[in-house]
Amino acid sequence: MKIKIPNILTIGRIIIVPFFVISFFLPGFYGEIIPFLLFILASFTDFLDGLLARLYKEESKLGELLDPIADKIIVSAALILLVMNGTIQNYEVIAAIIILTREILISGLREFLADVQIRIPVSSLAKGKTFIQMLSIAILLTGETGNKIINFEDYNAQTVGIILLWLSAFLTLYTGYDYVRKGIEHVISEDEKN
Repeated sequence: MKIKIPNILTIGRIIIVPFFVISFFLPGFYGEIIPFLLFILASFTDFLDGLLARLYKEESKLGELLDPIADKIIVSAALILLVMNGTIQNYEVIAAIIILTREILISGLREFLADVQIRIPVSSLAKGKTFIQMLSIAILLTGETGNKIINFEDYNAQTVGIILLWLSAFLTLYTGYDYVRKGIEHVISEDEKN
């Protein structure tokens, strides 16, 4: 069986995760720049695998299965590590919990709806949410190195990253509600038929 290029990119994104986690514990500059670069690489392959699958009509069941799993693993790992080292702290942790909860909820909903052969397409707003979420995490991963690059008056890299994290959390709630509403409407309509 020949594995298609989009699926190779998705599998590569999953393989990146342990290296990402290990690199997070490197001391100083390397512990900031290497996880940042690996996260950017993983985020880019997320964009690229979807683009190539659509462009070359190489969408597959394997890609449909692995793509959301790969996304959730890298995002979850990054958020947990950022909470663990105190980059995300206090009330900011709520934004991370919102993002993680939504990912679990929507995964379960998609799995349930797939059993009854109902697909909920990804909206443009959900794609925008994913971009902002990835950008916020990438910025937060840069740590002190990022603060030296992004630092104008009251806004350093950490502040910008946290603002974007909250924005993605609010978009997460909105897009998550939309998915849940559509799922519940379908379930109710199916129950009424029986």
